[in-house]
Amino acid sequence: MLTGDLVRLRPLELDDADTLWRWNEDPEIMRWFDTDFPESLFQFRERFANRARDSWDRLALAIETRGDQRFVGIVQLRDTRHHLGRAELDIYLGEQDVWGKGIGAEAMRLICGFGFAKMRLHAIELSVVAENERARALYRKIGFSEDGRLRDAARHDGQWHDVIIMTLLEGELRV
Repeated sequence: MLTGDLVRLRPLELDDADTLWRWNEDPEIMRWFDTDFPESLFQFRERFANRARDSWDRLALAIETRGDQRFVGIVQLRDTRHHLGRAELDIYLGEQDVWGKGIGAEAMRLICGFGFAKMRLHAIELSVVAENERARALYRKIGFSEDGRLRDAARHDGQWHDVIIMTLLEGELRV
């Protein structure tokens, strides 16, 4: 477990599936995510139960608030390329009442710190829709720099959007 002042990152449990499914059904939470076809709760539970185990290649952790231990989001390092010392980061907070309260920032700092210290990463990458200013501001606050733009690389609500590629190098994490 990775613990900070506001959050604790823990392995995902089967009991988390129903909450994740609820978040995935909320259009505001999923606004900037690529989504698949509609999925029943039964189908989601089955897919969740059969997901790949956490490893040095992909580590997905639940974000829990420290005080009440409420499951509020997910953060993960995935697609690790060990020979390059690189991985990709994903985060989302499914409980809107914790948005803007430092939960996401601390979760990102914890998992990035783990990636650099324990996984021996040199760089952590992410991609974000250009119009998602709230996320881009958070990523910059953590220390991520914008490396480039993929034009019309994401489609949401019938519109094409540019995607910004951002990277955090070892030693750039702001605490």
